[in-house]
Amino acid sequence: MLKAVIFDMDGVIVDSEPLHHKAYLNMFNDVNIKVSNALYESFTGQATLPICEHLCNEFNLNESPETLVAIKRKHFKYLFDNDDSFQLINGVLDLIKDYHSSGLKLVLASSASMPNINRIFSRFELDQYFIAKLSGADLKASKPHPEIFINAAKASGFKKEECMVIEDSTNGIKAANSTDIFCVAFDSEHSKNQDYSTANKVITDFYEITFDKIVNLLG
Repeated sequence: MLKAVIFDMDGVIVDSEPLHHKAYLNMFNDVNIKVSNALYESFTGQATLPICEHLCNEFNLNESPETLVAIKRKHFKYLFDNDDSFQLINGVLDLIKDYHSSGLKLVLASSASMPNINRIFSRFELDQYFIAKLSGADLKASKPHPEIFINAAKASGFKKEECMVIEDSTNGIKAANSTDIFCVAFDSEHSKNQDYSTANKVITDFYEITFDKIVNLLG
């Protein structure tokens, strides 16, 4: 029986991709590189540092990956503080409240940095619903490596067979698959060119996975 739900953040709880995209574009301009759409989309679900390490190698940059991370985060913070259109994804707060009131333990497992996670959780008052928050930026390997979901299952206090992951990216789904945790792929208007073929269930609306619909999903 399902006892814990592990949420990704970007693309599931918030659509911060437009802000991240603008921040990355500003950083690309600052270091004078041109990144193709295909290369940028391949980064979906990964933490910022591995992305910047890839960029430094790809473009033979003089700047360090840590410098690129700092530049990108500076731009993101400005956009976060000044873009009033940034809101929770439609229906996700109702889903979080539904799971919480039904007794499920909720864990966040995001590739975002912990400062960004805390900033978003504070803005939308989400801490009251989650028992743990994990950042891929604090780990040795980013999604699709399964480490973050292995740790998230442990943080939930339950076996991985009693957990479910909600993801929106190819890399996140691969990470969940590698952990053998039931994975729901959220295919929304915000998702672009992601592969959901290995997810256990694909949805387009959070109403499809309310507690009463999925409580016995795992058998």
